[in-house]
Amino acid sequence: YLTVMNENYVHPDMPAGAEADIIKGMYLFREGGKEKKGMRVQLTGSGTILREVIAAADLLRNDWGVESDIWSAPSFNELRRDGIDCERWNLLHPMDEARVPHVARCVMSKAGPVVAATDYMRIYADGVRPYIKKTYKVLGTDGFGRSDSRENLRRFFEVNRFYVTVAALTALADDGVIERKVVADAITKYGIDPNKPNPTTV
Repeated sequence: YLTVMNENYVHPDMPAGAEADIIKGMYLFREGGKEKKGMRVQLTGSGTILREVIAAADLLRNDWGVESDIWSAPSFNELRRDGIDCERWNLLHPMDEARVPHVARCVMSKAGPVVAATDYMRIYADGVRPYIKKTYKVLGTDGFGRSDSRENLRRFFEVNRFYVTVAALTALADDGVIERKVVADAITKYGIDPNKPNPTTV
């Protein structure tokens, strides 16, 4: 199937040689530069939120010295189906070489924790969690439907570039790469209210 969004923007060029991985559900959109002292994260965006993920990578580099490899995930459904298929194969073929899900192969090829953001509920990207053997943070639009500008909705549902950045810094803190004060500084810098109601409750 083909999902058509109602948000108009110029789509970035498709990376050369990405066709096969696009069909599998995930491909490397942009590789980050050389990081220092493990300051690297894997950012994944699905759908129109990919633009916010790209913007978050710039914030991470410019404000915090963190490099990001950016992955586009056209279909977390396909990634989960592949993961389940690999699990089944491995269950029934104990003497053969284990198959590795595509999503696992992607994120394990690069260093750093993984952050996924979508315009859908968290459960969408969370479905591949069993196959990611790294710190994995998921952002999604859990809560009640509402009408507003896209900018305000992404702020409300905590999936915009600033929340992606904070999630990435939190993942690095969880891995012991940075101090938690860096996360607190980012929350202050980006004007995030840590006491705002959880979107699922209002």
